[in-house]
Amino acid sequence: MTSTPTARLSEAGVSIWLDDLSRERIVSGSLKKLIDERNVVGVTTNPSIFAAALANGASYAAQVQQLSRSGADVDKSVFEITTDDVIQACDLFAPVYEATHGVDGRVSIEVDPRLSRDTQGTINEAKELFDKVGRANVLIKIPATQEGLPAITATLAAGISVNVTLIFSLERYREVINAYMLGIEQAKENGHDLSTIHSVASFFVSRVDAEIDKRLDAVGSDDAKALKGKAGLANARLAYQVFEEQFATERWQVLAAAGANAQRPLWASTGVKDPALPDTLYVTGLVAPDSVNTMPEKTLEATADHGEVTGDTVTGTYEESNAVLDQLDGLGISYNDVVELLETEGLDKFVASWGELLQTVQAALDTAKEA
Repeated sequence: MTSTPTARLSEAGVSIWLDDLSRERIVSGSLKKLIDERNVVGVTTNPSIFAAALANGASYAAQVQQLSRSGADVDKSVFEITTDDVIQACDLFAPVYEATHGVDGRVSIEVDPRLSRDTQGTINEAKELFDKVGRANVLIKIPATQEGLPAITATLAAGISVNVTLIFSLERYREVINAYMLGIEQAKENGHDLSTIHSVASFFVSRVDAEIDKRLDAVGSDDAKALKGKAGLANARLAYQVFEEQFATERWQVLAAAGANAQRPLWASTGVKDPALPDTLYVTGLVAPDSVNTMPEKTLEATADHGEVTGDTVTGTYEESNAVLDQLDGLGISYNDVVELLETEGLDKFVASWGELLQTVQAALDTAKEA
């Protein structure tokens, strides 16, 4: 057995990505250390992560001052600051990108969440972000809203790699895979080299348990209590079944023969929110080949310290996972109601974080102006 749990996770086919980025993390060498010591091969960001980074932002002071002097407004400033961090992270991960032939070494940056219901606005910003970062290993994050699906297709058709985010339901995940294959088919027609286009589908885990467990507590029966902490894993495992089925179809085989890469499932929201559950639950319970797990540092460190990685914990669990969802339905907990609520809440949280980010940067610009 390999000596560390994170190395065993990598050997089992799980790419470990860090769900965090800040300039301080890059400059201090802490990100490089995680690459060297924790098998980290990628980074994801979102509006909440950037809002937190900028709120503790001594590392950004010089750039803010320069932007203030140049007369940049707050939107332009946020665009410059966040893409700068992503450019530096892309360069740091370039050796991983080369070594894995573009599979890993990836850094994600999200389109402005206020555009999540605006298809054309999302397409325009995806291209603008890709051009600004100017690195082959960037992934543009697009939320899996109904309006986001055609934007995902159009962005891929332009030869740009995409991280599809905020997926909660199995039905939406199927639509995401269809949007991906459509994009790859169009990219082929447009003459792009399909081997250079990559994508992940970010399927959220812990938020499902947080919402469903609240409803199970309200039911209050022994049967309900016995189901706590089980829905998140069951839902994600069934998503992996969808992945296996869709990427075995004849439609996909045609694209694979032309050099296309399968869109890997990425487990997101893997920090455990309920202290009664094991802190590595959404890591050790979701070990499967060709998957990605993006972890907050706390979860990464817990996994490195005491994660029990014993191989695949997903395939072969589908019957049991379906039974969990059936039992929830039997207790009157509506799966569709839960996943629709989680998508709405997820978008609202990102829009709120974006608002915080704009406020923080505006305050810093104002202070720099006075200095």
